[in-house]
Amino acid sequence: MSAKKYKVELSEKQRKRLKALSSRAKVEARKLNRARILLLADGNRPKGQMTDATINEILGVSQPTIARTRRKFSTEGLDAALCEAPRSRRPRKFSGEQRAKVTALACTTPPQGHGQWSLRLLADRLVELEFIESISYGTVSNILKKTNFLLI
Repeated sequence: MSAKKYKVELSEKQRKRLKALSSRAKVEARKLNRARILLLADGNRPKGQMTDATINEILGVSQPTIARTRRKFSTEGLDAALCEAPRSRRPRKFSGEQRAKVTALACTTPPQGHGQWSLRLLADRLVELEFIESISYGTVSNILKKTNFLLI
């Protein structure tokens, strides 16, 4: 067996913190898994450290996750290993004000000759009134869904 590049050796204080974290009732699942990984991979463990394969079998966590947790602990410390970095998200295409205009328009009476608003009609009217440069009827549907608005 080759020596691990990133060794986990917890201090007594860190071990107590991880044990307390893993016994709490409300902890994020990923954070709990990372805490358990570190406890099992600890070189100062009374029963000795476990291999990544054994940790994988016990916790059901992938080996890349185990390796990544070891690396983060060794290079950045305990807090970095436990906490998840923020995930990048695509910025919203429409502002809150534009979303409010979609909902407000859907609450008005439909145009002459129409019994009710359709999603396509709303999308066309929003562009026509220059509230929004372009919008699909599917996006109109998603915006209205999030406000619990029902087109009947």
